[in-house]
Amino acid sequence: MSSENGVFFAASYPTSRQSSLFLSRRQNRNVNFPPRKRICVTTSSENFEQRNHPSIEILLDECLFKVFKHLPSGKERSVCACVSKRWLTLLSSIRKDKIPESNGIEGKGSLVRSLVGREATDVRLAAIAVGASNYKGLAKLSIGGDNPCHGVSDGGLKAIARCCPTLRDLSLSNMAFVGDEGLSEIADGCHLLEKLYLFQCPKITDNSLLDIAKNCTHMTSLTIDSCIKIGNEAPKAVGKYCPKLKVVILKNCPLIGDRGIEDLFMSAGNILTEVELQALHISDISIKIISQHGTALTSLDFGELRRVVVRDFWVMGIGQCLHKLKSLSISACSGVNDLGLHVICKACPNLKLFCVRKSFVLSDNGLVACVKALVSLQHLRLEECHLITQAGFFGILLNCGKKLKTFSLVKCFGVNDLTNAIPSKAPCCNSLVSLTIRNCPGVGNATIAIISRLCHRLTHIKLIGLLSITDEGLFPLVKNCAANLVAVNLSGCVNITDISVSYIVNKSGRSLKYLLVDGCKNVTDATLVEIWNSCWTLNVLDVSKCGITDSGITTLSSAIQLQLQILSLSGCPLVSDNSLPFLLDLAQNLQGLNIQHCPNISSKTVDALVEMNPRCDILS
Repeated sequence: MSSENGVFFAASYPTSRQSSLFLSRRQNRNVNFPPRKRICVTTSSENFEQRNHPSIEILLDECLFKVFKHLPSGKERSVCACVSKRWLTLLSSIRKDKIPESNGIEGKGSLVRSLVGREATDVRLAAIAVGASNYKGLAKLSIGGDNPCHGVSDGGLKAIARCCPTLRDLSLSNMAFVGDEGLSEIADGCHLLEKLYLFQCPKITDNSLLDIAKNCTHMTSLTIDSCIKIGNEAPKAVGKYCPKLKVVILKNCPLIGDRGIEDLFMSAGNILTEVELQALHISDISIKIISQHGTALTSLDFGELRRVVVRDFWVMGIGQCLHKLKSLSISACSGVNDLGLHVICKACPNLKLFCVRKSFVLSDNGLVACVKALVSLQHLRLEECHLITQAGFFGILLNCGKKLKTFSLVKCFGVNDLTNAIPSKAPCCNSLVSLTIRNCPGVGNATIAIISRLCHRLTHIKLIGLLSITDEGLFPLVKNCAANLVAVNLSGCVNITDISVSYIVNKSGRSLKYLLVDGCKNVTDATLVEIWNSCWTLNVLDVSKCGITDSGITTLSSAIQLQLQILSLSGCPLVSDNSLPFLLDLAQNLQGLNIQHCPNISSKTVDALVEMNPRCDILS
């Protein structure tokens, strides 16, 4: 009877309310109750309630983990990851080498993934980690976080570290929640890592960088920018443990000083090829070490080194170990004067690119002396060097006529139109093919006229934000170079009209690939008519904030020989929905179309353009 009662009690009274109908032991002593029968009823009730829960919640994490480890392929793992966030998290916690069919690393990674803003979350990283198993692995990952609530944390990096051993390039920007724990996991799981970029990661310290250096010995490039807790031990470690290190960029790290730079170059000075040091707490000690041990350097960039004085740069020039240096950039270093730069330039016979930014002491004479000393110079860039005048500008052109290929002058307010005459027999600068003058308010027609006499072989002309030049000054320059022009940028030159732009198009139509006249309000449909008539190779056209109308778009669309890839009509209020049929013709082959700030173009027109060419990047 006891066995029958057992079945009875278990099956007939499933709920606690119904179980109250049972007689108590105290009132019915002659009734044979099965042992622990009330417990049986209670358990029955609990099982009934459990059966109402989803089945995926019953299995313990340990059980699911065992099952997931034996899934036959990455496809099955990806399907399981779609079931729930819990399953995704469990799958992303399985190390790749723990999966039987994986056998470790299957080859070079092939996937490239980028997460920015609200997309940058731990869940997205877990999904990427699991999904990478369907391919050869994850090769490059870039995360730019500005999500204040659910941004990437150490947990997200752990998922990548466990599932993506093929990772070779990692970039972390604005990572407020990522610390040493996550980066150390990367060091432990991604031994093939070659490039690491850290920008504004305030919780990362030297400890995780030490782990990276010890475990990722294939490291070739390290960039640390605005990481306030990283100090001297990080550059010391990568210099000591990474024998393939080639590139080190250190910016705005107040804890990195002379000791870190000294240890780095003492260990890796003979293999480092590119070094950039910006806003660090270093002095003449670091400059001396670099000049003595940087024997393999080909590119060197100094910026905002406020503790480095004039004498320190002399030491660098005397070192005589920079004979392989091909690129030198110096920015906002108050200790650099004419003499110091001249000494450095004499010590770099193979220097091809020389860039000086934000120098308040470099003069015309000093600049010309430096350029003469650089016998291999091909590219010169000057930015915010306000002591440079028209004399220095033309002194460079007159003394570098046989070697200089590109010359860029940006925000140099000392260069003004003067009446100084250039000798009629002055040598031409026939080697110069690219000239850039940007936001130099003193440059006008007189300066451009002299340039037109000296430079006859320009292929790239960029005259940007020059409010004083007109068609009269520009015309002689483009006339002498018209046969060779490939790229012309006249953005912000508000006094330029159709006269000179149409002439450029007419004479250079067979070679011109880039034409940018953004903000030239006097450029109208007449220029588009000339493009329709003369251009065969134009790829990029920017007529933003110009006097373009629907009629011009109609004409442009009928130029069947054109193969435009990028077209910008931003800020053209006279272009309207009436241009839709012709914009559709143009959009068929476009890769990019900018129709922002066009008030007469409606959302329906934008939708039609997107439907016509989904691959075109349309800004509206």
